[in-house]
Amino acid sequence: MPKVKTKSGAKKRFKLTGTGKIKRKHAFKSHILTKKETKQKRNLTRMGLVDKTDVGRVKDMLNI
Repeated sequence: MPKVKTKSGAKKRFKLTGTGKIKRKHAFKSHILTKKETKQKRNLTRMGLVDKTDVGRVKDMLNI
């Protein structure tokens, strides 16, 4: 039986925390930043956590 490969897009986008939660970046921070408020851009810079409804799907992509 061959090894199961991790989805390469998922391994670039998600990281595990020490407690087993999955960190992610926020969307809407890559371009067209001139029309967004400074507060919004600052808050989008922070890391977020994957919602509990999506954790199973992300773990499947990462083969955890």
